[in-house]
Parts: sequence; C-alpha cells; structure tokens
Amino acid sequence: MNDDIVTLAHGNGGRLMRELIESIFARHLANPALDTGRDAAELDWAPGRLLFTTDGFTVQPLEFPGGGIGSLAVHGVVNDLAVSGARARYLTVAAIIEEGLAVALLERIVMDMAEAARACGVRVVAGDTKVVRRGEGSGLYLTASGIGERMAGPALGMGGIRSGDAVLVSGPVGDHGAAVMLAREQFGLRGDLRSDSASVLPLAETAMACEGLRFMRDPTRGGLATVMHEIAAATGLGVRLDEQAIPVREAVAGVCELLGFDPLFLACEGRAVAVVDAARAQGLLKAWRALPEGAGAAIIGRITAPPAWLVLDTGLGERVVRELEDDPLPRIC
Repeated sequence: MNDDIVTLAHGNGGRLMRELIESIFARHLANPALDTGRDAAELDWAPGRLLFTTDGFTVQPLEFPGGGIGSLAVHGVVNDLAVSGARARYLTVAAIIEEGLAVALLERIVMDMAEAARACGVRVVAGDTKVVRRGEGSGLYLTASGIGERMAGPALGMGGIRSGDAVLVSGPVGDHGAAVMLAREQFGLRGDLRSDSASVLPLAETAMACEGLRFMRDPTRGGLATVMHEIAAATGLGVRLDEQAIPVREAVAGVCELLGFDPLFLACEGRAVAVVDAARAQGLLKAWRALPEGAGAAIIGRITAPPAWLVLDTGLGERVVRELEDDPLPRIC
C-alpha cells in the first residue's frame, strides 16, 4: 500500500485509520482533552459534567431500510456520548450538499433527522450548509457535533479494564452494514434486512447503574472486532470471544457467506458493547434483556492475560482474528 496518499482503507476504523489519527492528528493537536481512545471528551471548564463529541457521515445510499443519513447523524452523536456516559442535550449539524440533489430527498432527510432528534430528546441548535459542484459531493455529507451531560456512575475508559472481565454486546451485530450493502444493489442481491440505527441511550443508562462497569463503545466502523482490537492495543491484554455466543442474524450471516464478508467487521449503528467485572456480567445481561433495545443481548467473551490478541473460539478450534486492513465496504456510515 502506498504510504504517501490517503486511501479508503484509512477510513475503515482499522489499523490504518488508527495510525493515521495517531501519527498526524493526535501528534499535531495533542492536548490533555484529546484522547483518541474515547468517543467523547470531558470539557475541563466543567469537569465531570459536560462531554463533547463530533462525527462525520458519508453513507451511500442516503436512504436505506431502517434509516437514512439524517437519523444516522443524530444517532451517531447521541450514541458516542451515551457510551461515554453522557446524555446528549444539544447538537449542531453541517451539511455539504452536492449540486443536483433533489430537494424532495433533502427534505425527507431533514425530516428524518428532526424525528430522530425528538425521539432522543435532543435539540439541533446550530448548523451550516455549503453547496459544491456536481460530481464533488456524492449527494450529501453531514457533520454533527454534540454536547451531553454526564450521567451518575463509574468513570469509563479502557484503563479500567482487567483480565477476567466479561464482554457483552446488546444485540445482533452486522445489521447496519448488511442492510446498506443490500440497499446498494451492486451485488445482485435483495433482502428485507433493516439497519439497526437507533439510540443506545437506554442501554447506556442501564449499564451506568451497574456496578463493575469498565467501558462501553458502539461498534460502528470496523464493527465488533475492531472495538476488541482497540481494547487489546490500548491495554496490552488479550480478548477471547465465543463465536457461538455472538448474536448474528441468519440473513446477515448468509449475505456475508455469499460475498466473503465477516459480520464481526460490519458496522452496527444501534448496538452497545460493554466490558464489566465478570461477577457483575449476569446482572447487566439481565438488565439489558429487560429493555426492548437489549432483547438480543449476550455475554460473548472475556478479557485475558497478554499477548494482546483477539482470539475467536469457533467450536472447531481457535482462530486469531487480525485487524482490518483494507476497506471492504466504504461509505457505510
């Protein structure tokens, strides 16, 4: 791979993206609040109270079964704050619109955004629009930022993760990636899969009340496996997952088998991953399963002693899962 230019693989959530962020952005913008291992930063002029985050959205197609780029932008920011332990209060949105975008489509997207914001209990309080020439914008790009108020509960971070901790996921993985893939109709496949795009705030609120909670993350770009690799890289500990315990819808597994994708690397947009003290794992699992958003929750593995590998127990043996290198499905979120 040419190291002199940015490629699509630098945006997939995997090793190349991490190296790009660390070698350029983090190196030049370094400050105490910039933690590339977290989804939101605590603002030092209101310590312990306010968290801030920002995210960009480039999904194609702009509308897909289960959502669209408008609701995706709201959910993405609300979820980044939620898994960091905060309730989103205010959002801003910037839209880069390509010349030629149908006004009716733009209005549907903004209506979808407004409905998602109301459902999440947040307000869009500021924004910006720019229009670029035809052929320069792929229809529409959105950038959203959010401020949230910290919930009561433990301080979250990878630094608190310990060997022996349990790993939980709130529901089936890969739904969003598979739904968007089918919506593109570029593989000659059709199906009724829907994106899981939704707020994870109810899941996060429940988890924050659980003793022994160490860490949460929403597994978006790069999916569940990439979150596990981030944990291993940050802590020096290993992660061992039970393939049979990981919830994957039969339709998602079928699409992945046909096209050669791994559902563990497909994006989710309405799931939460938690690392919790093993003695408290059953309590969190029960609490999540009591919620509509967590009905499919499962304990899927554990944190282990070094080396810092992601190992998958397959039932036929074990497999070391490598980090994502290329970008099999760009423009997914």
